Amino acid sequence: MEFNEKLQELRKKKGLTQEELAKELFVSRTAISKWESGRGYPNIDSLKEISRFFGVSIDELICHDEIITAAENEKQETIGSYTALICGVLDFLNVLLLFIPVFGNGEKATAVSLFGLTETAFWIVIVYAAVIGLTVLNGICAVIISRLDKPVMNKYLLIPGAVLSVLAVFLFIITRQPYAGIMCFTILILKVFLIISKNLFSNRS
Repeated sequence: MEFNEKLQELRKKKGLTQEELAKELFVSRTAISKWESGRGYPNIDSLKEISRFFGVSIDELICHDEIITAAENEKQETIGSYTALICGVLDFLNVLLLFIPVFGNGEKATAVSLFGLTETAFWIVIVYAAVIGLTVLNGICAVIISRLDKPVMNKYLLIPGAVLSVLAVFLFIITRQPYAGIMCFTILILKVFLIISKNLFSNRS
């Protein structure tokens, strides 16, 4: 009998719904549903909680091959969470563009902060602020979600973060703001390196 079948059987013997079991194990109902449908395995800590709650050994719950699969899944999810966390922090660093003098202001190219741009069309400053604000917001969301058990959401937040970084680089280059463009390009390169490293590790596993 596979782990998902054993878990379902143990839960039904106790007369619990998935929601009730989730509360007992301090996980989401979605996690219970995923485990019982065979779409994934709990991490080691959750396995210990299941073992304790039902009064059975981990060996009775899950076979050796399933333990290896569960450990590999946990490792990949951990790497994904850390990648999302670091990319989120990098996105958040774009907030510096609001305050440090990296923008050329007028023909003399005096270095000023975003709010000090007086020789640039107001609508362009608004576009700068919107792109920076969205990138920072995406970074905050990525940092928060990376600390939750939401591996799928981690992946989806990397995409808009990368798109916003590319957009920022393109925007600053075409409007002749090289220092801001270089800063965003550096952040983009770091994020690309992290994402590629994560994918290479996953493929090796």
